[in-house]
Amino acid sequence: MAGRIPQQFIDELISRVDIVEVIDARVPLRKTGRDYTARCPFHEEKSPSFTVSPTKQFYHCFGCQAHGTAISFLMEYEHLDFIEAVHELANKVGLEVPKSSGPDAVPAPPNTELYDILEQATRLYREQLREHPVAVDYLKQRGLTGAVAAEFAIGYAPPGWDTALQNLGKTGRSQQSLLEAGLLIKKDQGGYYDRFRNRIMFPIRDRRGRVIGFGGRVLDKDGTPKYLNSPETPVFHKGNELYGLYEAQQALRRLERLLVVEGYMDVVALAQNGIHYAVATLGTATTPEHVERLFRAAPELIFCFDGDRAGREAAWRAVEHALPNLRDGRQARVIFLPEGDDPDSLVRREGREQFEQRIAQSVPISTFYYEGLLKQTDISSMEGRARLVELARPMLSKLNAGVLRHMMITKLAELTHLDVNALSRMLAGNARPVTTTTNPPSSRPPHTFRSGLTPLRLGISLLLHAPKLAPRAGNPQRWSGLTTRGINLWISILELLQATPHLTGSAILEHWRGTKQEQLLTDLAMEELAIPADGYDAEFLGIVRWLDGQLREQRWAYLHDKCQREGLSGEEKREFLTFGEPSSNAPH
Repeated sequence: MAGRIPQQFIDELISRVDIVEVIDARVPLRKTGRDYTARCPFHEEKSPSFTVSPTKQFYHCFGCQAHGTAISFLMEYEHLDFIEAVHELANKVGLEVPKSSGPDAVPAPPNTELYDILEQATRLYREQLREHPVAVDYLKQRGLTGAVAAEFAIGYAPPGWDTALQNLGKTGRSQQSLLEAGLLIKKDQGGYYDRFRNRIMFPIRDRRGRVIGFGGRVLDKDGTPKYLNSPETPVFHKGNELYGLYEAQQALRRLERLLVVEGYMDVVALAQNGIHYAVATLGTATTPEHVERLFRAAPELIFCFDGDRAGREAAWRAVEHALPNLRDGRQARVIFLPEGDDPDSLVRREGREQFEQRIAQSVPISTFYYEGLLKQTDISSMEGRARLVELARPMLSKLNAGVLRHMMITKLAELTHLDVNALSRMLAGNARPVTTTTNPPSSRPPHTFRSGLTPLRLGISLLLHAPKLAPRAGNPQRWSGLTTRGINLWISILELLQATPHLTGSAILEHWRGTKQEQLLTDLAMEELAIPADGYDAEFLGIVRWLDGQLREQRWAYLHDKCQREGLSGEEKREFLTFGEPSSNAPH
């Protein structure tokens, strides 16, 4: 999907762009056989696991699982949105992105007015900070320097009810923008007043550095609430955002780890003391969206919490979301601070070196998880050990099949005195498959498929590897009556490639960007087929014959059923007699 940029233009763009040139200009590549390799730009690694295929026009990292087309790479590496990435590539190859007022018009960047008004508010609050010594003194008392305040664009909203309204809301339209951006509150009797008053203001930025909201902290100890965030707006969604991530990425081009803390002041104080990899979750519990975004930024997460009951409960919620997201190359740990301390106070008292020693002593989340379960049951008895298995079962069912899941089961087997193989079999029904493939049919036509994929998924994977195979299928509409899972996607891809033969595998992916089939196609594009390139044609024709056999079998079943129910016409009888009784070749 390409928004309102014509798909025909995206196809042309992808056909002209060489993904090797795009990536090599930013990450030096080395030729290894048919492909190119490099150390992955999206996570820290010692040996290259990042591969770029000039044939498929696709990149994939076997470490962090980053993957995609040239457009995807620019979106991830340069922190661009889709439209910006298209413009960047079009500029590179000398194409002009279509501009018109019709249905194919390229849309203006969404929410431009909100971003502008939020940036204006950031400048206003910074000006107010300089004009109010009480706010400057407060920051100095907290140990912050002018340099770190500038780095995070910290400002001040004075006590009045209309600072933002008077300075930024000169017109009805600007007042509406201030309201939509969460900077004003509407009065019941009409009119507006400022949401943020007498607060230190922390701008919250998205991954491109645009201000999307604010966090405001009171100056006096008795003020409530202590922290006030912007409300939900078209550009700000608290459960998805992380304070300080943009600044961390600016300070450290390659993030090796992220320290997840609770408060704005914690992030700023840690940065001032040389720890530039801290982020905060805006006062909310860690969400699955947070975890996924964190892991996309760095391969290691350290969740930092207070050592009290509330801190341990928050840690447990974070672990429940982080464990299912662990895979090769990803790590997560938990650290608890002494009671009464937070990262802000501790790093100012102890300094960077000692604070990082505490981080080094953090506990792996797998260890913390089992420690938490052991507190809920007594494993000195058989009943207690059985309960431990049941407590662990829901989480183990969420883990991808692989090394971590095996090690988690092995640890559970040790704790419960069970044979690890027997325990694995008990839990086998709950494993989440590591790929989207299913078992091949046990009864096949004369041609034998040389892959663990189902025939249709193998066929789609072959098309992504070698789109020129498509004409060999003939008219794909003859299969439209089949009920085989995935048949509609197969037909759509064949029709697309037969109508536009020049498309590459990456162009096919761009046609399904943003759809529910995107992930499946991406997985199949990454599939390493155990078939030599000179065997693609025979394998593909075998799938075509298999589908024709499915069609023939489905027709036989229909005629057989009709014969039993109501009898056949003369023509149908003659057709039925030509079949014989086919042996089943349907997938199991």
